[in-house]
Parts: sequence; C-alpha cells; structure tokens
Amino acid sequence: MATATRQASASQVPGTTEKRRPRVVVVGGGFAGIAAARKLGKLPVNVTLVDKSNHHTFQPLLYQVALAVLSPADIATPIRTVLRGSRNVEVLMDEVCGFDTERRSLQLASGAELEYDYLIVASGSTHSYFGHHDWERRAPGLKTIENAIEIRRRVLLAFELAERQVVETGSHPPLNFVVIGGGPTGVELAGAIAEISKFFMERDFRHIDPRRAKVLLIEGGPRILPSYPEDLSQKAVEQLNQLGVAVCTGKQVEDVQDSYIVLQGGERIDSIVTIWGAGVAASPLGKMLGVETDKRGAVLVNATLNPPGRPEIFVCGDLAHFEQDGKQVPGVAQPAMQMGAHAAKMIQQDLLERPRTRFRYFDKGDMATIGRFSAVADLKWPFKAHWGGFPAWATWLLVHLVFIIGFRNRLAVLFQWGWTYLFYTRGSRLITGSYELPGWQDQPGVVIDRTFVPKRTAAPGEPEHGMVKV
Repeated sequence: MATATRQASASQVPGTTEKRRPRVVVVGGGFAGIAAARKLGKLPVNVTLVDKSNHHTFQPLLYQVALAVLSPADIATPIRTVLRGSRNVEVLMDEVCGFDTERRSLQLASGAELEYDYLIVASGSTHSYFGHHDWERRAPGLKTIENAIEIRRRVLLAFELAERQVVETGSHPPLNFVVIGGGPTGVELAGAIAEISKFFMERDFRHIDPRRAKVLLIEGGPRILPSYPEDLSQKAVEQLNQLGVAVCTGKQVEDVQDSYIVLQGGERIDSIVTIWGAGVAASPLGKMLGVETDKRGAVLVNATLNPPGRPEIFVCGDLAHFEQDGKQVPGVAQPAMQMGAHAAKMIQQDLLERPRTRFRYFDKGDMATIGRFSAVADLKWPFKAHWGGFPAWATWLLVHLVFIIGFRNRLAVLFQWGWTYLFYTRGSRLITGSYELPGWQDQPGVVIDRTFVPKRTAAPGEPEHGMVKV
C-alpha cells in the first residue's frame, strides 16, 4: 500500500535494529485518535488512521442533532479534511476486526492487513443494555450521527402521528417521552425534548397541543449527574422541573417494550418514545488485544497508557481504564484528547531516545446543558466555580464553539444557535427513513384502519378544505 510520507531522517524502530521511519497505526477517528494523528503529523513517522466512518463527530453536540437544533453536517467533519495538512498521515475507511500483537499487525474487514511499529487504539465505546440486547431496537442510544437521526425521526414522528390520529379519530394517545439514564446525555436529551415541545412546536400543529407532552427522566441511582457535585445535581433537577420534566431517581428499569417500560417493583409506564442513556460499554476491540480488561471491557493501562508488557501499544479515550488519585478518569472528550496527544508525545520521546513520562489528566471541569439559558457547570480551570442557569449556559456555549473542529462548523453552529434561541425556530426538523414508529399501534386509542374523516371547521378567513383521506 502506498503511504504518503515526507522527508525526514530515519529513526531506530523500538524492539528492532532497523533504521527507518516507524509506522504508526491509529485506530479510531474520535477525539483521542484525531489528537494523536495531529501531533504525529509533525513527527518523522508514517501514520495510518483507520476508522469505519469517514467523518469525525463532535459528540457533545449529538443531542442537538437528535432534537433538530443542528444538522449532522454542523457537528461532523471529514477526517481527511481535518488531517489534510499532515502529509505523512493517510486515512483508511475500514473496520478493524482483529489483532496479531506478536506479529505487530491488525486485520481489516476488507481482508487487508496492516503492520505497525506503534499502535494507538482509540475506538471509543458503545451502548450497554446490561445483557438485554433486544432493548436496543426499542430504546436507541446516542453515540453516532445515525443514532441522532433515528432519535430525531422518532421524536418528530410521534407528534406527526398524534396530529394525524386526531384528524382520524378525534383524539390521540398521551405523548409520553421516557429517557433512561440521568447522566449528562440523558439530562440534555430530556431537557431538549421538553423545550422543543413547549416552545418550538406550539404554533406548528392545528389539532394537538405539543405543550401537553410529558417527559420523564429515570435514573437508577440516588441522583442525576452523579459525577457532578451534589448541589449541581439539585440545580439540574430544579431547571428540569421548570421545563416540565419529571425526574425519577432510585428506580431501576426491569423491562423495555415498544410502547411502555417496567420499573423495579412492576410499575408500568406508557411511552411513545423511549431513549437510552444509562449504560456504556467499551469497544470490543479492547478484548481483541488479548490484554487485561475491566468488567466494562476497557483496557487496563499503566502510567504511560500502555497495557502491561506492551510498550508499543497505546490505548486512549473511552477504551482505556486509567486511574488517577484513586479514581478512574472519565470517558469524555477532555481526557480523550489529552490521552491521544500524550501517546503521540511518548512516541516522540522514543524517537529522541528519552525516557517516557507519566500521563496526568488535567481536569478543567464538567458542564451539562438543560435548555435555553439553562445549564450546570462545575468549573475547575481557570478558576473554580459551581454555576447554574445562564452563566453556566453561556460558558457551555463558548467552550463548545472553541473546541468544535472546523471554522465553517463554528460559524454554522453559532448562526443556528442564534437563530434558534432568538426566534424559537428549529431548522433541521426533518423526518427521514421509515414513517413507522415502534409501538404506535399498541398505544391506547390508536386506530389502524383509516377511512374518510369529516373536514374540520375552517377558521375565519381560512379557505375551506375538502374531505381528508389518510
């Protein structure tokens, strides 16, 4: 395979007596993989980045795609575009399906094999349904652009079907939305659903009142946002309640069906759309490495982000189980970027024949947005603060604009946010794909057999409509 290179002096490859440019394979185009590839692009090495998608997704804003604030292109950038300035980096759109760590090679789904001198595995995480794989179809999670589009489809379709049902029968089933999991993703999704129904759709329908939609956020633990200080968890509950979101804590979900869920103790709750945000599992590539993993599937790494006994392999981001000060570093964007950059720095240290240094996560704080002008922020840098409401929301806005990749993306997001929040409009309210909503036919009062229905009475000045067939 031809590899893009740039002229540089050859280096001795660790573990060999060869003098040549080392080959580095980076698996994953997320925060950690991109951070590593960017730094490696300045070193005398040949780099191959492998990802099954052709784009990098700014995951912290996925929920805004799911609730029609932003379009997918606003938060995603082609990986080749991100790395086009690094002439020693090539990008392969393929999927890794196995490793041979003794031969220092990896197998791709296309049948190709890549050899490496250094391997950086940053393939992220996926949803965990705690052994209930059938729940995934009924309650989609939010990890990819495809997930966001599916959630958007279901949420918007629920309102459309309710409107049609009123035209057909004169009534519609309750619009109950259930979000399972009280972490940042669940909190943001619950707040956004409540906000879109109460403020952004109120004048769009003629037969239903979207403001009557109910949103329930369920958390199995004692409080939502458990990784945040307790006072911010309480502020989040208060802000969610102001939007009309009901928060239920201390109850586990025992079953998820198309049209309802069952809580611990047998309590049944009808749901028009159920969204999952409760569990995360590491990418299956961690176990394929043949090294020690935790119960989540994350690889246990040492102070330099290597599995024990494998100095040529680095594991970063959600896939790495790294502990600092007695606590596991969270699998979010900040540590992922820092890990990726550190792995590249360790390769540079090897090339310079200098000793490797320990990784130290610099925690700048955490933020979660709840709605328009509502958020919570646990700031640790450049100063410490616990904020709720508008100051936290403004800080969240600024930080996400700074870190989103691509100048065009920043302008598009800034414009869309401004338009949305000033004029209460949502410009990406598109339903694509199937027009069937799982469990709709099981909702109370839904009639499957459609016939002619009488016309509704026209409002003053409104043209008469004929009979409607649906």
